[in-house]
Amino acid sequence: MTEIDWERLRAAATEVMRHAYVPYSKFPVGAAALVDDGRIVVGCNVENAAYGVVLCAECGVVSSLHATGGGRIVALSCVDATGEPLMPCGRCRQLLWEQGGPRCLIEAKDGPLTMAELLPHAFDVADLEAVTGERPVPVVPDRLAAWRGRGTVFVHADLSAGRQVWTAYWERSAGDTEGTETGVLEEGPSWDAAAEAVAWGLARTPRVVVVDATGTIFWAGEGEPPQEIPTRWGG
Repeated sequence: MTEIDWERLRAAATEVMRHAYVPYSKFPVGAAALVDDGRIVVGCNVENAAYGVVLCAECGVVSSLHATGGGRIVALSCVDATGEPLMPCGRCRQLLWEQGGPRCLIEAKDGPLTMAELLPHAFDVADLEAVTGERPVPVVPDRLAAWRGRGTVFVHADLSAGRQVWTAYWERSAGDTEGTETGVLEEGPSWDAAAEAVAWGLARTPRVVVVDATGTIFWAGEGEPPQEIPTRWGG
């Protein structure tokens, strides 16, 4: 592991802290990070009259990281106005996880902590890949994007070559658009599992109805089932 000169990092964080723009909170913050190629990148907090768009010091560090060549953050020191270690906020912990990973070290008053300790059960690219790689996200055709959220999707059990499959169609409802007739917006393919057909439907509208092989009707949409379809789909 790269030797961490915490005093050097803290000094760099303290120096940049003095450039913070904090006319509202009067709470300057500085941060300095060691990159895996040995360079140090820094950032300070920058406030805004619209409080919600404040830039944390760690944001400046991440921007500087990529502006100067990229790489991975190995360690970071974040300090307050007195030069004492300060813990990154929740949003910045996510930023630092992205740029440094679970073993990235953060200076704390009682000794360095890893990002895995500061952000247990973190969300990262592996979670995205688990969805996009194993369960493709249904896509609504561009020509039908204006209809998203309207109408109803009906999911039906069907037979294909002697085996049960599930089909679905998206139907627009009376009253969706004045003067527009009801009718089918889109027909879905066939799926082996009802859950896939329901997911296709929920990508289009919160109103999804399932009709099983016996003709029984279930509610698979969002929210409480309507009175006319009181039973929720559990398949």
